[in-house]
Amino acid sequence: MQTQLFSNEPNFPQGFQYFNDFITVKEENDLLDFISKTPLHTFLFQGYEAKRRVESFGYDYNFDKRTISKSRPIPSFFHPLIDRVANLLQFDAQDFVELLITEYPLGSVINWHRDAPPFKLIAGLSLQSDCKFRLRPYDKAEQDRHSIISFTAAQRSLYIMEGASRSEWEHSIAPVKKVRYSITLRTLN
Repeated sequence: MQTQLFSNEPNFPQGFQYFNDFITVKEENDLLDFISKTPLHTFLFQGYEAKRRVESFGYDYNFDKRTISKSRPIPSFFHPLIDRVANLLQFDAQDFVELLITEYPLGSVINWHRDAPPFKLIAGLSLQSDCKFRLRPYDKAEQDRHSIISFTAAQRSLYIMEGASRSEWEHSIAPVKKVRYSITLRTLN
């Protein structure tokens, strides 16, 4: 089911939900303070250093080996956020097995992709700045300039991808205009 929260919201694909102002300014500041004390490392993707830094907790996907393994436990600091997202989705908070912190420096992008295959539901929280979030059909035959759904993922907003939006669509983020952080939660298939 799609969630329409305001009239100018795009017609999202099945399984995609967007929640503006999911957290308060104070909650955002607390998260950013915690992140500022968390050592982040350059994200490596198939031997390439991406223009972003990350830290993963819970399970971690190795893109080179295409394997998933346990990393450090998710810090208890994040449990209230995880509980809130789980309550929204009406499932057990323990279903979230990965928490990924990402720092996007000025000008960084995420190219078109679908998230790693072992993961099922993706929940992403934008922090510190907005970004231009884009969706398009994964099937090349369905791709044209009219098939792209583009919207502003505002800071403090939450998006959810599951179902068709996860398997039949891919997403990207245009170059960010300010430093941005995100917290991504994932469940396993």
